Amino acid sequence: MKIIILYGGKSAEHDISVLSTFSMLKAFYYDYYDVQLIYISKEGEWVKGPLVKSAPATQDELYLTAETGQVIQPSDIKEENSIVFPVLHGPNGEDGTVQGLLEVLDMPYVGAGVLASACGMDKIMTKYILQQIGIPQVPYVSVSKTIWKETPEEIFNQCEGSLVYPMYIKPANMGSSVGINKAEDRDSLEAAINEAFLYDQRVVVEQGIEAREIEIAVLGNEEVRTTLAGEVVKTVDFYDYESKYLDNSATLQIPADIPEEVHEKARQYAKQAYLSLDGSGLSRCDFFLTSNNELFLNEVNTMPGFTPFSMYPLLWENMGIKYGDLIEELIQLGLMRHKQRQALSITHD
Repeated sequence: MKIIILYGGKSAEHDISVLSTFSMLKAFYYDYYDVQLIYISKEGEWVKGPLVKSAPATQDELYLTAETGQVIQPSDIKEENSIVFPVLHGPNGEDGTVQGLLEVLDMPYVGAGVLASACGMDKIMTKYILQQIGIPQVPYVSVSKTIWKETPEEIFNQCEGSLVYPMYIKPANMGSSVGINKAEDRDSLEAAINEAFLYDQRVVVEQGIEAREIEIAVLGNEEVRTTLAGEVVKTVDFYDYESKYLDNSATLQIPADIPEEVHEKARQYAKQAYLSLDGSGLSRCDFFLTSNNELFLNEVNTMPGFTPFSMYPLLWENMGIKYGDLIEELIQLGLMRHKQRQALSITHD
């Protein structure tokens, strides 16, 4: 079988995708699979690389060009006896767009489907869904670019009327802490909203709270498994892009030092959110935990990072599943889901 690794992408998280792919290529079971690289440049060009028989020596080799690979159309990736592993983070990859293409091409792929990808990527839609099933969240205000341009005063009044400083401002469709800022007053709120609009047409303003950050990894299709929680132990004010990927100033504690009942409640909420979003394959659920053990679900990541210091694979390693075995299980889950969907289609016809 051939595994087609789809990575890069037209997103601010492009380089994180490359880093995740580089890490995964060190863990594939090359005796059982051919591995095909398909790189999507920041400009959206699809470049087919060589078949990979072993891990590349450096990450730089993954930035393919017309000189080092073959420029193709997206539909050209269709091959028999293959599965796509979309190691794409952020818009144009993790948001249901690529998943929709793969559904049209009738190709098996790893990870969430169109609905779960689209809703999980959009922080505002996630909040609406979680609100309906009673999973606690921090107070928030959603902001559209049109209203912001026409009546910014209305947005200020809404934020300051229902939230208190500090507030955290995030693009609705972005991950890896890209475009996120903390606001302590109206001036910094205005600047943060304007920066967030560089990445998306919609923005969410959340109530800042004193809390620890814990995360749960989820794995499965119909049979859903969860891990014990891991904690992001911060040495900076908040876990921003630089903390995650450049200076690695945030350390991870696995498992988190929290009461057993908090572990269980977080796992219950994570499974409930996963099923409500129609999750499949994998996800990582991020929570805030206050000093009196209140839990708030912050985000659901349908394609979490796979870098050497990413929480998702480390959480499963703590549960006894090694990095390479985890990738293998995700591939099998993708194949299984594709067969089930094909069977449903045949039954319906």
